[in-house]
Amino acid sequence: MPIYKYRAKKGTGETVEDRIEAVSKEEAIEKLSLMGYLPVYIEQEARPIDTSTSLTIESKIYSFSKPRGKIKSRQITIFSRQLASLLRSGVPILNAISIISEQSENPHLKVALQNIRNAVKDGATLSSALSSYPETFSSLYIALIRSGEESGTLPEALLRIADYRVKQEEIISRIRMALAYPILMAIVGLGTIVFMLTFVMPRLMRIFINLGEKLPLPTRILISISQFLRQWWFWIILILAIIILLIRKQAKTKTGKLSFSLFKLHLPIFGRLILKAELSRFSRTLELLIRNGISILKAIDIAIPVLENEIIKGQLRQSYKELEQGGSLGKSLKNSKIFPLFMSNLISVGEESGKLDEALAEVAGNYEHDTDEAIRIMSSLIEPLMILGMGLIVGFIVVAMLLPVFEINVMAR
Repeated sequence: MPIYKYRAKKGTGETVEDRIEAVSKEEAIEKLSLMGYLPVYIEQEARPIDTSTSLTIESKIYSFSKPRGKIKSRQITIFSRQLASLLRSGVPILNAISIISEQSENPHLKVALQNIRNAVKDGATLSSALSSYPETFSSLYIALIRSGEESGTLPEALLRIADYRVKQEEIISRIRMALAYPILMAIVGLGTIVFMLTFVMPRLMRIFINLGEKLPLPTRILISISQFLRQWWFWIILILAIIILLIRKQAKTKTGKLSFSLFKLHLPIFGRLILKAELSRFSRTLELLIRNGISILKAIDIAIPVLENEIIKGQLRQSYKELEQGGSLGKSLKNSKIFPLFMSNLISVGEESGKLDEALAEVAGNYEHDTDEAIRIMSSLIEPLMILGMGLIVGFIVVAMLLPVFEINVMAR
């Protein structure tokens, strides 16, 4: 029976190197998984691999039939937590992935997990198998998994990933909930105004014109707006569609991204909120990476793509270059006009004390609290302002339509 040399990780962080007898490599990997080991390297002893007839581990990983459907972010978070729980309970990684795959309701996730399991069974690490799905598993996710594999703390790394994703999803959910009601109200209000101007007003115009009297100024304004909308509605929609398409096309260019990012940061009230949300996300991501044993340079390189604002990303890339040349992250951020002194000073203290992860956690916590507070205040202010604005517009329309009726009553008396 062939003998295979292997190197594997145990749950305690210990690396084991030994030999095992098996009919094939797949059987050897299965035996190691049943023993609770996570194979890192496995090769048949004293028997060269025939490259003309066999595939390498990496080529097998990238020969998957990729699922074309969408896998939601929430489902990846649930997968991470479930995999961590099963591994901590002593379930071998192959069995754990199979269990999660079988109970998954998303057919696309099920296919992906089956492919990932097959890759791990063939000797690939979990991180390299996940890297075959860059649209589903980000570079941040894969880097944290790889650090957990190398340190033997994969379950802990998965739990940290799940907690991190839950926090990010909660922030996005709060923003959506804060904007949902005002957006719905704006759509309903706009629809009501358009209906009154295009359907109700033309019918009243016939009555007003037959009066032969000079109409009040608000009524004349309303009639002009109604006629304009009825006559030019097609061109208005076409021009708006062209403007939206041009803006979206420009937003995809490098210059457009920089311009829109700068514009967002200078928005009244919202600019400060966007800045704090981005900085809290960067700080939390960097803290998570450093806490998992990833070097500061590598951590910054992975954390930058998590952000959306190109201006902030550009400043962080400059800080990365300065840090690469032996500089300090806190000092480079202090020299920038974007980052608040609170953040740069706290990071400088963390660097000097050797507790950068704790400093970043403090920064992230403060900015997350400020973001939550700003969202709460904005949501409480936007609703009454929307009601007031829509009320004034609808009130003007109603008054403009009723003024001629009042004048008819006065004339009749």
